[in-house]
Amino acid sequence: MTPKNLDILVTGGASGIGYAVAKLFKQTGNQVAILDCQDSVYQAAEQLGVKAIKADVTSEAEIDKAFAKLSQQFTALRVCINCAGIAPAKKIIGKHGAMPLANFTHAININLIGTFNVMRKAAEAMSKLSIIKETGERGVIINTASIAAFEGQIGQAAYAASKGGVVAMTLPAARELAKLGIRVNTIAPGLVATPMLLGMPEDVQTSLAEQVPFPPRFAEPKEFAKLAMHIVDNVMINGEIIRLDGAMRMQPK
Repeated sequence: MTPKNLDILVTGGASGIGYAVAKLFKQTGNQVAILDCQDSVYQAAEQLGVKAIKADVTSEAEIDKAFAKLSQQFTALRVCINCAGIAPAKKIIGKHGAMPLANFTHAININLIGTFNVMRKAAEAMSKLSIIKETGERGVIINTASIAAFEGQIGQAAYAASKGGVVAMTLPAARELAKLGIRVNTIAPGLVATPMLLGMPEDVQTSLAEQVPFPPRFAEPKEFAKLAMHIVDNVMINGEIIRLDGAMRMQPK
């Protein structure tokens, strides 16, 4: 569908990749709402000129309420882009023994269950919409994984598992929702210049960037946003996991 004059929800929109996605879609003439569990969602929404919804993606009740609110603010939710997530790093066996199960559960709850929680409600909302005649579709859902889903590093067991789950549910979700005219795709970014990476020492940033064959740098959040926009625009992209990593393949250390 043409990515213009659409109603769009972006989770994790208060910062980083989600903020960049919301910014680009707003700038190109769409109605955007950002959802985040942080209070900063209100400031971000004001900066972007978009709607704000504070909610925890891991809570069924909060997301149900968020979508009830969204139905009052939007005429027809056509696009949902799930960017909410965390990137924890903790070894299975560390200095103090086995990783607490709560650490693993936390990553799964936010990155995988949180993504599914929002996706299920977005799909339900889209299923009730009229079909866009030009393309035969009702909506588009884009989830966020990571190249760690394929090449997780030491200390990324929980993170890789959570993102691997997002990758694994992409095709079955796309197949199930195809009959409703709803496309489902996943973007798996590599190193992205978010505040977390940019807060690292300069020598660490340089070392990481040199691992990217071309271009030898971090991806910019706006490049993720541009890919998301192309996915919305190109109706034949469905059930795909698209890497955005400059040909980087993370090596074990």
